[in-house]
Amino acid sequence: MDFTFVHRHNGPRPHEIDKMLQTIGVDSLEALIRQTVPSDILLSQPLPLETPQSEHEYLAKLKNMVAKNKPFRSLIGMGYYGAVTPPPILRYIFENPSWYTSYTPYQAEISQGRLEALLNFQTMIVSLTGLPLANCSLLDESTAAAEAMRMMFELRTREAVKAGKNIFFIDQNTFPQTLSVLKARAEALGILIQIGDYQNDSLTDATFGALVQYPAANGEVRDYADFCNRAHEKSILVCAVCDLLSLAILKEPGAWGADIAVGSAQRFGLQMGFGGPTTGYMACRDDYKRQMPGRIIGISIDRLGNKAYRMALQTREQHIKREKATSNICTASALMATMAGMFAVYHGSSGIRNIALHASRCAHAVGAQLQNAGYTLRNQHFFDTIEVINIDAKAIRVKALVAGINFFYPDDQSVRFSFDQLSNCAEAQTILRIFGISFKNCSHHPYPFMERLSPPLTQSIFNTYHSETELMRYIKKLERRDLSLTHSMIPLGSCTMKLNAAAEMLPLSWAELGNVHPFAPSDQVTGYMELIRELEHDLSIITGLYATSLQPNSGAAGEYSGLMVIRAFHQANNQMQRNVVLIPTSAHGTNPASAAMAGMEIVLIDCDQNGNINVDDLRTKAIQHKERLSNIMITYPSTHGVFEEKIREIVSIIHENGGLVYMDGANMNAQVGFTHPGFIGVDVCHLNLHKTFAMPHGGGGPGLGPICVTKELAPYLPGHPIVPCGGKEMEAASASPYGSPLLLPITHAYIKLLGAEGLKSATEVAILNANYLSTRLKESYPTVYTGANGRVAHECILDLRHFRKEYGIDATDIAKRLMDYGFHAPTLSFPVVDTLMVEPTESESLAELDRFIEAMLAIKAECEAVKNGTADKEDNLLKNAPHTAAEVCANDWSHPYPREQAAYPLTWLRDNKFWPHVTRVDNGYGDRNLVCVCG
Repeated sequence: MDFTFVHRHNGPRPHEIDKMLQTIGVDSLEALIRQTVPSDILLSQPLPLETPQSEHEYLAKLKNMVAKNKPFRSLIGMGYYGAVTPPPILRYIFENPSWYTSYTPYQAEISQGRLEALLNFQTMIVSLTGLPLANCSLLDESTAAAEAMRMMFELRTREAVKAGKNIFFIDQNTFPQTLSVLKARAEALGILIQIGDYQNDSLTDATFGALVQYPAANGEVRDYADFCNRAHEKSILVCAVCDLLSLAILKEPGAWGADIAVGSAQRFGLQMGFGGPTTGYMACRDDYKRQMPGRIIGISIDRLGNKAYRMALQTREQHIKREKATSNICTASALMATMAGMFAVYHGSSGIRNIALHASRCAHAVGAQLQNAGYTLRNQHFFDTIEVINIDAKAIRVKALVAGINFFYPDDQSVRFSFDQLSNCAEAQTILRIFGISFKNCSHHPYPFMERLSPPLTQSIFNTYHSETELMRYIKKLERRDLSLTHSMIPLGSCTMKLNAAAEMLPLSWAELGNVHPFAPSDQVTGYMELIRELEHDLSIITGLYATSLQPNSGAAGEYSGLMVIRAFHQANNQMQRNVVLIPTSAHGTNPASAAMAGMEIVLIDCDQNGNINVDDLRTKAIQHKERLSNIMITYPSTHGVFEEKIREIVSIIHENGGLVYMDGANMNAQVGFTHPGFIGVDVCHLNLHKTFAMPHGGGGPGLGPICVTKELAPYLPGHPIVPCGGKEMEAASASPYGSPLLLPITHAYIKLLGAEGLKSATEVAILNANYLSTRLKESYPTVYTGANGRVAHECILDLRHFRKEYGIDATDIAKRLMDYGFHAPTLSFPVVDTLMVEPTESESLAELDRFIEAMLAIKAECEAVKNGTADKEDNLLKNAPHTAAEVCANDWSHPYPREQAAYPLTWLRDNKFWPHVTRVDNGYGDRNLVCVCG
């Protein structure tokens, strides 16, 4: 028996692979690959990666690596603070695969647990900000601010658009990483940034929006009410970037006139993790709900009239509105939002207020002692951050490092430091000794400037589960309502819901990784940097490209960042007119949405009857736009699940006409080890680490979207204003210089444990599993598109387009009925309407594939029963699906089919049944009666 990691990772056993190949009709895996992947793009040599390690060896080596990080106490602040993840939240959510292996809750009936958890998060944000509507997470604070800027830009009146209002005012006392991300986003959208003093600089008639930070970057608490009044008099919207914890004791932005509030919830129980993952947030006035980016959780009802949660107002999103979407956001940060919301549930209103007061009292106690000793503070009013001025900062830095403490140094005469949940009297005394002061009394009450008048978090959800026993049971109750990879395979096409191995996940709880500030001195983070450099190197080898940036903190962020690299390259070569992007009609909605964010003009390319890019149409449009052609965005294998034979010709056409080739890496799981973007001729590629490279989806994030580029494009990778990285003169793509480094050990482990041959084997089996499903189901559900030899890549599209007419049943009915069989539905009606796109991944066993096939065939028989009149056309198993335990066990049963057939249509379900918590959710009701907070 082979006990190497690849044997643990891949589902089918060796003897089962032979059986599957026989079913498909090929002699070997090698033959299957030759029939699937075009011969002119197959690599002739294996990837030059290290020999695979065992799980034990890998974890020991990683432990030694990260031990090189120095455990200094960071009071740097700047958007990242010490926080305690309560052990029950760490153990029962963060370390629990039932939470981190679930998918974005598009199928609401089997997602009620995390939908409720995310509604809790929204309710927390609404309560703290004093604004009536919130979304259920964004990526981080800086990108949330950028989303708000674009939202305000889109909210301009017709008159304002006609008048050319395009100036966005930013107060100069804003975190530099936020300024950098805003500058990058603004340039592409034609927005002019005006940085100034909110008190003294005038707002012009061409200004459409303004942004202030609360408290300001240097810690000052300000009253922005007059500024908001001045802005509103000119029809200018105001966004406040808020420290969420401070809002427990400071006047909420909704009370002093802000229209939008954004920020990070990192202080609510999330580790710094060298920069992430965290979770951004946004709250706004109700009038802006249809322009708000990100996902919104709402309350609706199910078929039986019971309360049910769902994602509301989905027509705003990129997968439907494409280039006209409110944002390109696909993956956000649902797992971290769940944890942050649960942090508020556990601590309650008084607990959160006490944490905020604790940090503020520490700051004011130290501030008072510093002033008594003759030091000068920059600000009279502050929450938790002190800035000492007119001081020898270099001398203080030497003393602070000796004491094991990091401060922030804005210049040679200023020292800034922030207190947090971890602060205590001993730490305060250490800080004062650094300044040459000795004292013992830590008690000091903040001066009540801008004091909050109404208590936050008064809803019952925040005032119920305060014992660990009660919280544990509440978390478990929600967990039982969600289907995840702990129950069955999640065969979502284009999503790659593969194994997230325990050995890959274990390091995420290590203090050596969690307690590191992203702006810590470089000599304190050598372990992290060694990990980062190794992963950048390995991803460059796997993609065949020269350089990698890990900064983009989602797949959509990777798309946008890759396009901005292309934009910068053209500009540097005096080709500023090149802004036309060619996008196939089959592309995922994030492609056109990202292109719109990058300020590009979108030209669509037709597909032929076999689902391939129409090369004649491509050539015509590439020549037509030759002088302005920026790039093409292609997914490979295509979103239709096939390797296009003419990929090299497509690449050549673009290059011959002055453009570059951008590859969406969503389907890299069918490439790794057999081909790669560099060999194909691609210039830029983004990777979804939460797909191909084993990061979990977390119920909707966090994910990571690194970009890999050629040598010519490397100087234009995202930079950062605080930590040198990427292109030296480039703006940032996210708040953190390396995205979400706490997650990087997952992909690092995946590559090191599998090695070159293991990665290649994973690709082989992914293609095998997809072709096995396609072959077994073809008589009942034909595959819409196949390659030149009748094979699919790692996924297949099952054709249900005739079902509505023939059976009176549609793809949605089948998706919901699959829940009764214990399966998450495949991707529904994308990229072809009334189809199911299935991606089994390499991690699923033959037994699991056969269970799914048996379920699909049983459902087809149920459709036939409707057609031949054995089952009622309306009151049938499919139209009423899914069925809950409450309905099946009720005294009344009015349906013409038996209860057993509803609940246990196949015998193996009796041994392991997942019960949906609600029946089919009424989407229309939820949007017509929008409620996005809990009572």
